[in-house]
Amino acid sequence: MTVGGTNFGGKGRIGLLAQIAESGSISKAARAIGMSYKAAWDAIDLMNNLAGQPLVERVVGGKGGGGTRLTRRGQQLIDNFNILENEHRRFVEQLCAQADGIADDYLLIRRMSMKTSARNQFQGKVSAFHRGAVNDEIELEIPGGHRIVATITHESSESLGLKVGSEAFALVKASSVILATGNDGMRLSARNHLAGNITRVQPGAVNTEVTLEIGTGVTVAAVVTNESAQELALAEGQRAEAIFKASSVIIGVPA
Repeated sequence: MTVGGTNFGGKGRIGLLAQIAESGSISKAARAIGMSYKAAWDAIDLMNNLAGQPLVERVVGGKGGGGTRLTRRGQQLIDNFNILENEHRRFVEQLCAQADGIADDYLLIRRMSMKTSARNQFQGKVSAFHRGAVNDEIELEIPGGHRIVATITHESSESLGLKVGSEAFALVKASSVILATGNDGMRLSARNHLAGNITRVQPGAVNTEVTLEIGTGVTVAAVVTNESAQELALAEGQRAEAIFKASSVIIGVPA
């Protein structure tokens, strides 16, 4: 779907949400749209991060032992996407100006259409900008009150038009994230420290992917070796800290 030559994208992810609403299961929803279970969870984590709040929640108990359902925000996103997709450009613009939530979801859907290899994507606003001798230091405030610090060149800052208050997003590869447990008193040079609880541990042939929830609906993914995961005894519910350098953060702005 395009509006004014701009591609909305996001159909696959919105379709995933719709299937979750219908089936009450992430695995069934993933199969219905031809997506792997892991890819489905990755998409959900990404959407939650971009929305700044959960779009999907787990249901404990019940006849089938529990399941998954959309939050009110998740259902609202689907409803608003359908409105945007089915209406003419002028009508869409009227809705964006008048209907509650439409304008926000228009922007959210555009963010979801972005494709990148970076596992972690955070939407926020520039809260501080420090110009240095060679590089600039950008501080981005993301949902939950967390702050991410990035170091980029002057040229990049200027080309992106960055300034305090401007909307931007931060990209961080999962392989750039270090996980630490019980590191009280440890002093590190890395600028970014995001503490939270482990919500998922997925061992692979060589590496283990760990998902850390740092706030309601906001997660950080890290890829560590299986040996490291075993030494740290990483498990769901465990408290941990995601650590990464400011130089490992890529800053972008909406097109």
